[in-house]
Amino acid sequence: MMRAQIEAKLQAAFDPVFIDIIDESYRHNVPAGSESHFKVVLVSDKFSAERMLARHRQVYTVLAEELAGQVHALALHTYSASEWENLQDTVLPSPPCRGAGTLA
Repeated sequence: MMRAQIEAKLQAAFDPVFIDIIDESYRHNVPAGSESHFKVVLVSDKFSAERMLARHRQVYTVLAEELAGQVHALALHTYSASEWENLQDTVLPSPPCRGAGTLA
């Protein structure tokens, strides 16, 4: 559900050339079934004149409600169409979780 909500909001805001929302919650110290950690790969012409920080701020603004609630972390991969083409559709892996402790 959360994945679909994130995708719908990003589709509406960025009219992406490519979008992939990956639920990576299973890789983190969260209860089973949590939808709290996501990797977002977002390719949009709206990013052409923007630096990475500005792109990420735009995504955070669009997803402010989700980030204030259920979503704990986003691994953002934001590209212009030309950057994406130069990457040959390669997405870097997300970093390992730095959360401490284990679930009891």
